[in-house]
Amino acid sequence: MFIVVLFIIVRTLKQLQCPLVADNSRTLNVDSTAMTLPMSDPTAWATAMNNLGMTPLGIAGQPILPDFDPALGMMTGIPPITPMMPGLGIVPPPIPPDMPVVKEIIHCKSCTLFPPNPNLPPPATRERPPGCKTVFVGGLPENGTEQIIVEVFEQCGEIIAIRKSKKNFCHIRFAEEYMVDKALYLSGYRIRLGSSTDKKDTGRLHVDFAQARDDLYEWECKQRMLAREERHRRRMEEERLHPPSPPPVVHYSDHECSIVAEKLKDDSKFSEAVQTLLTWIERGEVNRRSANNFYSMIQSANSHVRRLVNEKAAHEKDMEEAKEKFKQALSGILIQFEQIVAVYHSASKQKAWDHFTKAQRKNISVWCKQAEEIRNIHNDELMGIRREEEMEMSDDEIEETTETKETEESALVSQAEALKEENDSLRWQLDAYRNEVELLKQEQGKAHREDDPNKEQQLKLLQQALQGMQQHLLKVQEEYKRKEAELEKVKDDKLQVEKMLENLKEKETCASRLCTSSQDSDYPLEKTLNSSPIKSEREALLVGIISTFLHVHPFGASIEYICSYLHRLDNKICTSDVECLMGRLQHTFRQEMTGVGASLEKRWKFCGFEGLKLT
Repeated sequence: MFIVVLFIIVRTLKQLQCPLVADNSRTLNVDSTAMTLPMSDPTAWATAMNNLGMTPLGIAGQPILPDFDPALGMMTGIPPITPMMPGLGIVPPPIPPDMPVVKEIIHCKSCTLFPPNPNLPPPATRERPPGCKTVFVGGLPENGTEQIIVEVFEQCGEIIAIRKSKKNFCHIRFAEEYMVDKALYLSGYRIRLGSSTDKKDTGRLHVDFAQARDDLYEWECKQRMLAREERHRRRMEEERLHPPSPPPVVHYSDHECSIVAEKLKDDSKFSEAVQTLLTWIERGEVNRRSANNFYSMIQSANSHVRRLVNEKAAHEKDMEEAKEKFKQALSGILIQFEQIVAVYHSASKQKAWDHFTKAQRKNISVWCKQAEEIRNIHNDELMGIRREEEMEMSDDEIEETTETKETEESALVSQAEALKEENDSLRWQLDAYRNEVELLKQEQGKAHREDDPNKEQQLKLLQQALQGMQQHLLKVQEEYKRKEAELEKVKDDKLQVEKMLENLKEKETCASRLCTSSQDSDYPLEKTLNSSPIKSEREALLVGIISTFLHVHPFGASIEYICSYLHRLDNKICTSDVECLMGRLQHTFRQEMTGVGASLEKRWKFCGFEGLKLT
């Protein structure tokens, strides 16, 4: 049985040898006779390794035993498979890190390379420099020549240069970086020249990375080229994503001015025309001759204000209608939810409940809970909308009361400022007309000819315009003086009102002092005051304000909402004091719980009308 298995192994190995030999002409230029030396005699192998001072090992790295059978050691005619054989490449396939690497004997024309002991640690190497293509080779034989070095290392790749030293080392520069990794594979091999055992013909190779200026320069050039390509790619990407620049604005001329004036009147081309007008004004195109044209264009732009206000009002109206539709739809949904919940409650009564099965009862109860939760959520949402509307209405009332006081004064001030601006604009127009008249007079003096009837008409028109402007200016000045007098009167009235308020405050302080003195003298009155829930006039004012506020909110309001309203009147009001005051007046204010689950909320309501009947 053992002989049959051995015969099958020999036959398969002979079949595998054929493609390896066929690839010899395409891979490395190594002599085929050297690669196919028979190694069937294990004693010759052991003698060669003893001559080199190494422990005799087998192909797999195991020691050769004394009872080794030569007929079973190696097959006749089959060379040992090494990584340097044609078709296999110099770098072996990946090996697990825990398994030791087993290297084989490499035969060349002039020398032989013997592998290191696989049990020894791998040779140490320095840190790889960037772009390294050069290796340091030490431990060369003393009789080794440059031709032998080329013969050994040309199997790793194309050699560009060799720098050999007299001290048994050299530097080899390859064409590519990956060839350096192949050369490092030979580190630790023992080299023997021919069949000589002389010490000068043997050595132990040490291959390591070398730092060369040429490698660093090429690597830096390559990195710069990659950086340039990356910058170019980023620039192209930025240019692609960059928004297009706006179209250039034409220069001012009478023809372009007429075109822009027509565009300003068109709603669809208004934005483009306004941008052109703004650019012209910022460039400084406005002068004495073009001022009228620019004024007419500005007037056309001002005519669009009313259109924009109307559009805004229409959009606000649409928004209010949408809100109203949403509120109506939400209320309809709530009505349907109420009907569904009523159906569930009627089905839960004993009259109909007894006829359902246990599973049907469970489903009905679950559906009822879900419908009630959804109904409560929608109800809270509707209440929130109504609360916001009530808050907006209350804010509007507060703003109206404050605005009515300010509008009387601000209206007169704004009228006076408007009259000032109109007065200044009329003065500027008057100066412009005067300058035009002076220009026309200068042109008449230079021409030294009779005045045309057209110029006389223009002068008359300008004089009439000047007279009209002067009359209008006088009227505006008179109106301005009248408004100033009215403003002074209003200021005097305001001062008198302030004095009256101060007098009233003094009278109130005197009355309060008299009350305190009467309280000291009258003991029963003090007892009645101490027994009442309202202890001061300030608390009485707070009760009146809170009652008015809650009367406007029939659904009640939280203590935070009430205090936020009171803080607008006085920032010193404390929330706890207000809540304590309302708690003492049980017949005037009542606290209730509203909401379900997480939306529970305490609300205060005004119950003064009901409390009046009870008291």
